[in-house]
Amino acid sequence: MSLMSVSVEAVVLALERAERPLRTPAMRAIARDAARQLTRERVDVESVFALCDALIDAESETKGARTVSFEIAYRHRGLRDALDRSKLEQLGRTLDGWASVDHFARKLSGPAWQRGQIPDELVLQWSRSNNFWWRRAGLVSTIALNERHLGKGDAARTLAICELFIDEKADLHVKALSWALRELGQRDPQPVLKFIERHEVRLAPRIIREVRNKLTTGHKMARPSETMQRRMQARARP
Repeated sequence: MSLMSVSVEAVVLALERAERPLRTPAMRAIARDAARQLTRERVDVESVFALCDALIDAESETKGARTVSFEIAYRHRGLRDALDRSKLEQLGRTLDGWASVDHFARKLSGPAWQRGQIPDELVLQWSRSNNFWWRRAGLVSTIALNERHLGKGDAARTLAICELFIDEKADLHVKALSWALRELGQRDPQPVLKFIERHEVRLAPRIIREVRNKLTTGHKMARPSETMQRRMQARARP
């Protein structure tokens, strides 16, 4: 994509020209090129945000525009570091499925929370929302607190969100809770073990099974090698 001046039209054209079926690597490449050009041209943060905001609306006509929007916001350092409640909720206004939610939470809201750009109270508010997708966004935002390349591990804040989903029955929320606990368990297994023991009667059996498998074998389902099992068991000891 030749972008002397990045615009919604240029991004849409690049998406239309991309090989079909449209895949994530292609959308990421478009976003990467756009973010680099915006940086080279020293486009101000508010203008970059306006571009990302407009791409959200373009999704209804051009598949992939929202994904590119999230990726630009993630890759453009100036905008990434300026994400606050207002900007995040504006970019997340059309969240409508697990893919868009997880992309938003892992790339934007979770890292912004981990960096201190949004408060705990906001993520708690999302997690208590009547909106199904914002609830999942709050829960998946905990992943950034515990991923090795981002956070140092944060049991207190992670489990405060997880507490709100203990009695959850919706499949996508059950899966997200299992994911959040497994991610924390790789950094700090003891609080996770205590959490599932304390709430075992109320938690979905799938969560208990997957979390315990992850802590003892290193995988939520398959049986790994004996070496991996010993390593995970050693990590789980006090």
